[in-house]
Amino acid sequence: MPLIKVQTSIAQPEPTQVETLLKNLSASLAKHTGKPESYVMTAFEPGISMTFAGTFDPVCYVEVKSVGSMSPTQTKAMSQDFCQQIHTTIAVPTNRIYIEFADAKGAMWGWNGSTFG
Repeated sequence: MPLIKVQTSIAQPEPTQVETLLKNLSASLAKHTGKPESYVMTAFEPGISMTFAGTFDPVCYVEVKSVGSMSPTQTKAMSQDFCQQIHTTIAVPTNRIYIEFADAKGAMWGWNGSTFG
């Protein structure tokens, strides 16, 4: 139910870097949302043509979606945590990472042949 998807302009990093990043983001997202990690999904898409501030320097766009509401305190903490993890793992500067947080209604999120609403 919580999802974090990282899209980046950098070429494919080493598989171990991607695995480490996704596992760390999964655990962090579960902690920040208070939801079981067994429901967390992560995704990583490298090599996307992207610009930021008019340049092709390394950049990331991150989507975080979850059923229910996320408070401003939660999103601020997640932004700090996720930006730092991405920077540390794949070296994209934190000031070149945008994160979109989206609350989803349970009825609009399907899983296992049903929905969460």
